[in-house]
Amino acid sequence: MKIAFISDVHGNAIALDAVLDDIRKKKVDKIVVLGDLAYRGPEPKRSISLIKALNTTVIKGNADDWIVRGVRKGEVPDAALDTMNEERDWSVAQLAQEDIEYLAALPTETLFEENNIVFHGFHATPNSLFDAILPHATDEVIESELMKKHADVYLYGHIHKSYIRTINGKTIINLGSIGLPFDGITKASYALVDVHDEGISASIEKVSYDYEKTIDKYKEVNYPNTALMENIIRNAKN
Repeated sequence: MKIAFISDVHGNAIALDAVLDDIRKKKVDKIVVLGDLAYRGPEPKRSISLIKALNTTVIKGNADDWIVRGVRKGEVPDAALDTMNEERDWSVAQLAQEDIEYLAALPTETLFEENNIVFHGFHATPNSLFDAILPHATDEVIESELMKKHADVYLYGHIHKSYIRTINGKTIINLGSIGLPFDGITKASYALVDVHDEGISASIEKVSYDYEKTIDKYKEVNYPNTALMENIIRNAKN
């Protein structure tokens, strides 16, 4: 059974289109979405619509929470607060009330089993939508912050930098980001886990998409922070 885990679309529906097409070509059986659907991209509404159409498990990310209630002091650098709330207000203006209610009602984690393999998915950590556990974190930090429930595979998004590690026989996966990768690779990123009789195999899939088209879309819709977002998209770095 093939399971695709996707996250951090951030309103980049063009990248999401490419990933969903790749998932279809790979004949994936199940998709799980780990948050951050709409904020900071040029197509927030279409991104939410594409995710809704999957009719699958979707959980909340910090950027989904920001859409619902705004960016608060202390959650981002003070110098960025006003600009990020301007971006948030623009995003909200593109959405219907039902979209905002959909984001507000999302759960914050998913725990499920397939073929005796237990998966625990969350956006940042099981206890926070905001804490950042980076790829170079020690085994001890990952165990204490991410591996809080019994599972065989732990998956999260948020940091926009993909990796796969094994700690004490357990697999930890960061999916990277579909819409705003920060690893220097200008491709949409997601995780693919194949569950089979012998156990599992896991990979990070990097999907090419027309990121210049995304940059053009930011300009077309008069996004309020286009220069910064263009730089992030073109260089895959924050």
